[in-house]
Amino acid sequence: MRCDNVRMSSSVIPTAPPLRLLAIETSTDRLSVAVGDGSPEKRPLSYSGPGAAQASANLLPTVGQLLGEAGWTLAELAAIVFARGPGSFTGLRTACAVTQGLAYGAQAQGVEGGLPVLPVDTLLALAEEARWLTEQAGGAVPQVIVAMLDARMGEVYVAVYGVRHQRMVSEPLQAPRLCAPAELAAFLHLIPGASNDTTLLAGNVFDTYSDALVGLPGQRQAAWPTATALLRLAPALLSEGLAVAAHEAMPLYVRDKVAQTTDERERMRLAQMASAAG
Repeated sequence: MRCDNVRMSSSVIPTAPPLRLLAIETSTDRLSVAVGDGSPEKRPLSYSGPGAAQASANLLPTVGQLLGEAGWTLAELAAIVFARGPGSFTGLRTACAVTQGLAYGAQAQGVEGGLPVLPVDTLLALAEEARWLTEQAGGAVPQVIVAMLDARMGEVYVAVYGVRHQRMVSEPLQAPRLCAPAELAAFLHLIPGASNDTTLLAGNVFDTYSDALVGLPGQRQAAWPTATALLRLAPALLSEGLAVAAHEAMPLYVRDKVAQTTDERERMRLAQMASAAG
């Protein structure tokens, strides 16, 4: 799933390292920030810590600290990369607001129109982190990665991505969606060639939904979306012309409703029981 926004010309942004990039990930209850050039050969400066309600308070100081350690100014950045969702409603709004503020803030340092921004699907960042962890552990990188993020309320955000030449393909094989854990088996049957040898199941759902995931095809890799994963993805995505203007930094909401009442959850439970009974 990709933004329908008007894309900025990739000729504006140099896409080969060395790039100067800032990456922000606040989609979960973890805060992840990194600065670097996107090259896998160079270790970026990064921070990981508590997110959720603390993200809004800690994000800007963390950005300032990392830019200071790198010796970069805001105006020297090629782009700001952020995970746009799906994920925590509060976290996604925080990422978008801070990204827009920083991008526009560069105007005060002489960047006409502000910095370009690069929205990246959170589940693509999760898949890239799983790919990276598998590669670093010496394992064979699979052809297909199923990225799963706990959406709370008994649901999972899930998307499917391909791997080509040891690198993620940005366009999903199955776009981000909500799925009940019990429906994942049927969902995976829609993926051509999914098997224990070709598929990697990745995410933060294995402990919470262990019973529902029994028997699903594929290897398993615990992983979270990270800012360093965003940095690794950024050069290729920038070369595809996927950067947008600051005002187009918008979240991707898969779930439109933040919470359900007790009565609503009970009605859903009874409806599921009735459906199962035929």
